Amino acid sequence: MSYQIDQSRIPQYTNLEFLARTVVEGFIVGLHKSPFHGFSVEFSEHRLYNPGEPTRHIDWKLYGRTDRMYVKRYEEETNLRCQVVIDNSSSMFFPVRELTDFDHPNKITFSVYAAACIMQLLRRQRDALGLSLFSDKVNLHTQAKSNSVHHKFLLGKLEELLTPIAPEDHRVSLVTDSLHFIAENIHRRSLVVLFSDMFDAGSDNAALFDALQHLRYNKHEVILFHVVDKAKELDFDYENRPYRFVDMESGDEIKLQPAEVRKSYADAIGSFHQELKMKCAQYKIDFIEADINKGIEQVLLPYLLKRERMM
Repeated sequence: MSYQIDQSRIPQYTNLEFLARTVVEGFIVGLHKSPFHGFSVEFSEHRLYNPGEPTRHIDWKLYGRTDRMYVKRYEEETNLRCQVVIDNSSSMFFPVRELTDFDHPNKITFSVYAAACIMQLLRRQRDALGLSLFSDKVNLHTQAKSNSVHHKFLLGKLEELLTPIAPEDHRVSLVTDSLHFIAENIHRRSLVVLFSDMFDAGSDNAALFDALQHLRYNKHEVILFHVVDKAKELDFDYENRPYRFVDMESGDEIKLQPAEVRKSYADAIGSFHQELKMKCAQYKIDFIEADINKGIEQVLLPYLLKRERMM
């Protein structure tokens, strides 16, 4: 059985009439100019220096080695390269593993539709798009391309993520290892749009934050959509009655009443959430709290408006 993205829902969140022409154009123009200011050209080759030319592009290090003057030649980079990265571990199917829809999404459905909206925005400018999917390893990693065939291929891969997973399917998340791989295997100075709950089964917080820093060290601009069910995962908003909690990635179970652990849980998850926000601010990573209960419109539109005002 195949599951498809409801294409009719995407245009209402990406057409110019809904988002307003200035917002969309400001967002796209800003992506091309502001974050990558100074990086609009890429080194191509050397050529001999002609007397009388400006000296600012002379490669003086090469002159020191060869005793001959060479000028660096550059070629314009007209398109932005964007890598959409989606965490496909079992925890991203919270709160339900069954089929969900646009209006009542679990975390993976929210991520798929939000990613499809952003891809549609960037495709309007013929920007190059790539897709990376990971759980315990990087399961899919495509290079960024701008042609329509590639775009349809990416949409097909996004649609595959809408397939519900079985209760016995426990995909652990190794965010740290995956981000290190992606940082080293995408074109330099790309825009990385990451959708993840940032629950890493194999690393401590310091290693996780180092992986985020690796992306910035490699000159990528990073937007982190921290996808959560805020009521359940951050606020621990459950009735005070017995529950059976199941770890979706390990299958481990525990029975308890929420009141017994609410304070200690809220303190621990709140501390992690705050530290994650602080580290993103430190590394100049855009941190977007993507609460699936708000809906895509209430998450994407304020961010686009914010970006438009910054440009």
